[in-house]
Amino acid sequence: MSETSPSFYEAELERTYHELPFRQEQFVQLRQSKVFMEKHYRSKLVIDDLADKAAMSRFHFIRVFKSMYGISPMTYLRDLRVTKAKHLLQKGFSVTDVCLNVGYESLPSFSSAFKKCAGYTPREYRSNQHSNLE
Repeated sequence: MSETSPSFYEAELERTYHELPFRQEQFVQLRQSKVFMEKHYRSKLVIDDLADKAAMSRFHFIRVFKSMYGISPMTYLRDLRVTKAKHLLQKGFSVTDVCLNVGYESLPSFSSAFKKCAGYTPREYRSNQHSNLE
């Protein structure tokens, strides 16, 4: 019987298990918290709740998440929301609808986060997308 070689992703996971200073259980917990954020980015997510779901203290969760993914959990969540917002703005949704749809409770905080990530306000981004289509 011949064994198949692991895929790139399987090899990377195996390498990560051995090279990163995490226990396998922490690795799994962090991946689960990241997947949780991806599924529930529209909800109000608080760092303490995310840390609880990963069975870690708040500060340990932030430190381990950042060392594993290169950014803090809240920065990851913000970037995820802005990416989702860009797709909705490209489809022509209003800025207010997009703001609420991606999990922000106020237009000023959404606009500020969006501009920080994209370099444009949501309204400017939407206008640029519409003018590119014409």
